[in-house]
Amino acid sequence: MFRLFKNNRERKKSQIEFTDLDGNELKEGDIVMSHRYDLGKCIIKVGEQGFEYESIESKKRVNWALMIDAATERQKVHKVEK
Repeated sequence: MFRLFKNNRERKKSQIEFTDLDGNELKEGDIVMSHRYDLGKCIIKVGEQGFEYESIESKKRVNWALMIDAATERQKVHKVEK
């Protein structure tokens, strides 16, 4: 019985897409406006544990997994057009 729940969690993690709230695909080097952790404008970088958001102003880094919106399963950011 416990194994059934474990498989559901693993399957759910693989379904999360790396997109902003509007559905735009995100990739390394994109500039986004963060809606969490007072990061402001951020640049997406690849770190040791995957994608990270680095604040342009404060240089603070946050892992992408902390930015997932529970309702939409998208990132709590908006992509800034270049």
